[in-house]
Amino acid sequence: MQALDQGRSTPPVGDLSRLILDANSEPGNSYAQLAARAIDPDTGEQLSKPYLQKLASGTATTPPKAYALRAIAAALRKPPAVVQRAAARQYWEYEATELSGYDDDTRVIVAHLAGMNPAERRTWRAMVEAAEQAKATDE
Repeated sequence: MQALDQGRSTPPVGDLSRLILDANSEPGNSYAQLAARAIDPDTGEQLSKPYLQKLASGTATTPPKAYALRAIAAALRKPPAVVQRAAARQYWEYEATELSGYDDDTRVIVAHLAGMNPAERRTWRAMVEAAEQAKATDE
């Protein structure tokens, strides 16, 4: 608590930090053990114990890159999507909405539409509705 003694406050703990803190507090886990498992399955890159500690304390100055999120997921033994959502909430105040039961093409389309302005989305909605009406007429 030295930071508090010097008049500085510690940053608030976000969702990704909480995931790491919770994993570290599980019986038999430590930052060293988490770091030993924190290997990105795609690139083979490994995260360090100090980096995980910075993330857990909320003092990391930049959000983790994609390879680091995959490595964190491996360390925590959680699906990558859980870690990605936690990072998005912590670093960008982004709340993800999960689409279940759809294929990757549908998810890509929805993500693309979410980035459009309201007028563009109305245009796409009208096209989708017209396609649905045409399909209903053909049946």
